[in-house]
Amino acid sequence: MPHGTTEMRRLRAIGLMSGTSMDGVDAALLETDGDTIFAFGPVASLSYDEDFRNRLRTIVGHPPDDSAETASIIRQLTEIHADVVRMLLENAGMAATDINLLGFHGQTVFHAPHDGVTYQVGDAALLAELTGIDTIADFRSRDMAAGGEGAPFAPVYHVALSRPLERPLAVLNIGGVANVTWISPDGGALAFDTGPGNALVDDWVKSRTGATRDQDGKLARRGDVADALLEPLMENPYFAKPVPKSLDRDAFDDALSKLQELSDADGAATLTAFTARTIAKATDHFPAPPLRWLVTGGGRHNPALMAALRRELALPVEPVEAVGWDGDALEAQAFAFLAARSLFAMPLSFPQTTGVSKPVSGGRLFEAP
Repeated sequence: MPHGTTEMRRLRAIGLMSGTSMDGVDAALLETDGDTIFAFGPVASLSYDEDFRNRLRTIVGHPPDDSAETASIIRQLTEIHADVVRMLLENAGMAATDINLLGFHGQTVFHAPHDGVTYQVGDAALLAELTGIDTIADFRSRDMAAGGEGAPFAPVYHVALSRPLERPLAVLNIGGVANVTWISPDGGALAFDTGPGNALVDDWVKSRTGATRDQDGKLARRGDVADALLEPLMENPYFAKPVPKSLDRDAFDDALSKLQELSDADGAATLTAFTARTIAKATDHFPAPPLRWLVTGGGRHNPALMAALRRELALPVEPVEAVGWDGDALEAQAFAFLAARSLFAMPLSFPQTTGVSKPVSGGRLFEAP
């Protein structure tokens, strides 16, 4: 089927997501026509080993170069994505010919919307070759060309998921960066990055203990919040900036240097409180208070962060599983949904989600051999 056809039909699409936490790849099958979600299919995940994660981290924070090492990392990243597709198909007893489309987000390595640039690395042509499945990638560049921030991109999927629910509703994704979709009773959406998600705590814990994350918030729960250091962090001009808006993973890295005098536990507690408070600050931009918050992404597994959110928001805050969604698969599902929308030339982003001048589609189709 040619890219951009208006002949919508039900597709089996696998979405792939490697988020800013850089812990691995999630894959999820969705049956959709880009508007309606007909069925949720199997999911699969593949964690990066420590060596590859460390190599991947070396190309994050700046535009990718053309070195042999960067090319090697991108190829390995793509091969891991192909592996997780094969894993999903094998576990489901399916073949590549049963799948219409892959939605390949790639790995964000640098995001600077104020400069009109965003880079997601991954070789979509190679992925189509390795899997034998037509692949759509490069979801964000057309949005940025039309004046958008290039993020966040899941809101249109959040709206589709939320149709049976009472609204207004806030859907909060806590990955490396946190972003929120506020959904109105009539299905309109406002979306933006709220500030740091897990990235600061992850980086703090790694630098202090060597662990990749504060597992179950145990370190933060042993510490005390340093309010005298937290308050200046909240003065960052990003929080008052009009929405929509978006961030690079490392936008708040200077916070780490300001907490160096703290103990490991107090630093983790303070950074966890910082993430929660920045999310609460985001409500200043909402047209009306939501009835509840539904939380997806890795942050929902952190009891210390979830408790901090409940204190700051004083509203029901629940993991998305409370309404039957799969928070571990949701971002991957979103890119399956977006791939179908891209194939049918439907809008992926909107003025109130990325700041784009008008609703635009996007994505590039790489046909399998």
